[in-house]
Amino acid sequence: MKQFQRKKENFVCEHCGQIVVGNGYTNHCPNCLYSKHVDINPGDRAEICGGLMEPIDLDLKEGKYIIVHKCQKCGFIRRNKISQDDDFEAVLALSKQCVNKLKG
Repeated sequence: MKQFQRKKENFVCEHCGQIVVGNGYTNHCPNCLYSKHVDINPGDRAEICGGLMEPIDLDLKEGKYIIVHKCQKCGFIRRNKISQDDDFEAVLALSKQCVNKLKG
């Protein structure tokens, strides 16, 4: 059973270099939407992979957008809610990228 562990941590995004001030729920960069594969269960920091998690898709669940991240190192996939702090243009760009993939 997954148990959430709140971790209030600041970090520098390894993809775009943005300084991110964490709020205890922050799990990706609000500038480029990349994440890092550091958790087995949310907030535990027990994953040894440490690969960058690329935003590859956008889902809609119960009226809320979910970013689908895929680890560039091991291929693990995780879903994370978008945050009100996320750059809306980055979310739109991800949405357009997903639509273009569907069009093939």
